[in-house]
Amino acid sequence: MRTALLIALLSLPAGFAVGQVVDDADVVNFDEYYKREELKGRRSPTLPYVREDNVIWETAIWRTVDFRERFNQFFFYPMEKEGYRGRKNIAYMLWDAIVADEMPIFEDSELKIPIDNQTFVYRFTKADTTYLDIIDENEDYHYEAVIIPREFTTDDIYMLKLKEIWYIDKQDSRQKVQIICFALTKSMFREDQMGEREFMGYVDLFWVPMLSQQVRNMLSSHETYQEGSIAHAPTWDQIFDTRMFDSYVTKESNRYDREISDYVTGTDAIVEAQRIENKLFELESDMWEY
Repeated sequence: MRTALLIALLSLPAGFAVGQVVDDADVVNFDEYYKREELKGRRSPTLPYVREDNVIWETAIWRTVDFRERFNQFFFYPMEKEGYRGRKNIAYMLWDAIVADEMPIFEDSELKIPIDNQTFVYRFTKADTTYLDIIDENEDYHYEAVIIPREFTTDDIYMLKLKEIWYIDKQDSRQKVQIICFALTKSMFREDQMGEREFMGYVDLFWVPMLSQQVRNMLSSHETYQEGSIAHAPTWDQIFDTRMFDSYVTKESNRYDREISDYVTGTDAIVEAQRIENKLFELESDMWEY
């Protein structure tokens, strides 16, 4: 029976397909063989309510996610502004949301100083004016102003900073973590007359509040680009909720408000970051007796 069915299928004329016939009018993107509608209108789950009386201990931790690490490269790719099959790297995805005024952004990790979205867009797209030496037909020199348009690019955005709160909930005697906000970090360079670039340092572009339902809904409507199967990649909201990234600690809340790099460097800084990680791990295990 199975052999007869197989022979019958193989004998069908070329181009015959079982299923619904798709007309050109039904195709939105000719690069996709089915309509991608699963993310439309998706909302992020509401964060659980935490009672103040249930929090018996908490600390703030700052982390850095380096996109150049192999596990984190999906933060940086694809590098093209238009993305791939609707999936963009995190910087271009956030830039589009800022241009469309779909989320609030702030200057600081305390989320005290808001940034006007259109002012931020203008800062990175305003045209530059330069003056060029022009030789006319009579071989006379004169200067002519030339306006050079600018575009936002992600070429020098290799890191992301996270601020999170670790706390112990006495309701179930568990240690929990909540990401409060994150920021894109841009490497700054100064270019000399020979075209050589000199590294000047890092600057935080803006901070995104992760407790905002508006932000979480926006993150949940965009998928990441993952190697392997691209059918159902995790959304950016799922990436943060499940902590699907490698990172290292750069600061723990302290009376001096110092980062680790302010008091130790080199190998000592790595040891200090690991000490903080171990303290968080041991704190919960020490609550239990066997």
